[in-house]
Amino acid sequence: MDNHQPSIDDLVTETHVGLERQGFGSPEMTMKAFSFVDDPETISRVADFACGTGGQTMVLAQHITGDITGVDLDPAFIDALNNNAKQAGLQQRVHGIVGDMLNLSFQKEELDLIWCEGAIDSIGFEKGLRYWHGFLRKDGYVAVTCPSWLTDERPAEIEKFWVDAVGGLDTVGDNILIMQKAGYDFVAAFALPEKCWMESYFLPRQAADKVLLEKYPGNKTVEAYIKDNEYEVELFQKYKQHCGYVFYVGKKA
Repeated sequence: MDNHQPSIDDLVTETHVGLERQGFGSPEMTMKAFSFVDDPETISRVADFACGTGGQTMVLAQHITGDITGVDLDPAFIDALNNNAKQAGLQQRVHGIVGDMLNLSFQKEELDLIWCEGAIDSIGFEKGLRYWHGFLRKDGYVAVTCPSWLTDERPAEIEKFWVDAVGGLDTVGDNILIMQKAGYDFVAAFALPEKCWMESYFLPRQAADKVLLEKYPGNKTVEAYIKDNEYEVELFQKYKQHCGYVFYVGKKA
């Protein structure tokens, strides 16, 4: 039994730091998005925002010969990313830094490729794309995943969930227009399959949640946190035809 009283932030870190991915996705979908990048051999400077422990970062590193910088607010995630890079012998060109994706230290037009899986909705799709635009060279690429409406129907329960979480969702078509207005040529968009959220994320997270319950028996904060996690899984299973995470790939105009 652990007498430490964890905060929600503590629990998020504890749950996710040992997972291969901290959100929806898969190596296959990362590579599908990357396949839309022309002349990948010219990609020499990459940033992966909200990189987590680097699941997708390491996938990209296997197909890019240039330098990749992972940026995340959580020091524990960055420590894990840097350790993973070292174990893979990639520490000379893959490294993580603690930082805010809305307060970046990169130079203007320094980057060839900006990557962000599962996080741009937390700062706003348009806000993120507009801010990041200045750090990309001309003809540089941006690839992000963002939850989006897949149908015109808006079931009240799932709509409320997304309004409470990130202020609501836009359709794929709306997001493509937003991307274009933010200064990018639209390249591709595709929805992530169910495997990317159930097998790649929810099931591993449920196993981590079980460990938390054993570590903090009777802790109300932990129980409430896990209940919220279970509700999220329930909602995605119930409304998967209406909304989901979509990969968007754009090229700086």
